Amino acid sequence: MARLKELYENKVVNALMEKFGYKNPMQAPKLEKIVVNICDGEAKDNSKIIDFMMENLAVITGQKPVICRAKKSVANFKIREGMKIGCKVTLRGEKMYEFLDRLFNVALPRVRDFRGINPNSFDGRGNYSLGIKEQIIFPEVEFDKIDKARGMDVSFITSAKTDEESKELLGLMGAPFRSV
Repeated sequence: MARLKELYENKVVNALMEKFGYKNPMQAPKLEKIVVNICDGEAKDNSKIIDFMMENLAVITGQKPVICRAKKSVANFKIREGMKIGCKVTLRGEKMYEFLDRLFNVALPRVRDFRGINPNSFDGRGNYSLGIKEQIIFPEVEFDKIDKARGMDVSFITSAKTDEESKELLGLMGAPFRSV
C-alpha cells in the first residue's frame, strides 16, 4: 500500500505542474488530510448510540475515532455543553490514500442512481466537503449489525489556494465529479 501514496502524488504533481505552470513540484497543491464526521441527535439520550457510531467509523476508516462534545448549550435541541453528540476521525498519510481510493472506487459507485459528486461544494479556500446519507455503501459495514442508517460528512483538506486548483487535484485523484 505504500505505493498508493507514491502513485497518487507522482501522477498528480506532474499533471498539476503542467496545467498551472508551476516551476517547482513543491508549489503543486497536495491533499493534507481527510476528516470523517458522524453526529446524531439521539446520542444525547442514549450513550450506546455513540458506541455504535464509533464502531462503524472505526471499521470504515481503519482508525479509532475521537468523541465530539457539544461546545455550547442549546435549549431548543436540549443539549448542554460537554454532552457527547458525535465522533470523528482525521486521516493522514497512507490511511488517507487508502480511504480515498475505497471511497471513490468502491463506495460511491454503490450509491443508487449515482451520477457523480457535486462540483460546487468547495469552500473558497480549496477544501471540499461531501455528505454521505448511509454508511452501508461501504462494503466493510455488515448490514445485519446496523441499528440505524446514519450519514456522515467527509471533508478533504488541501493545500490548494483556489477552488480550481483543488478541483483539479481531486479530479486527478479519481473524484467522480458530476458534469454540470
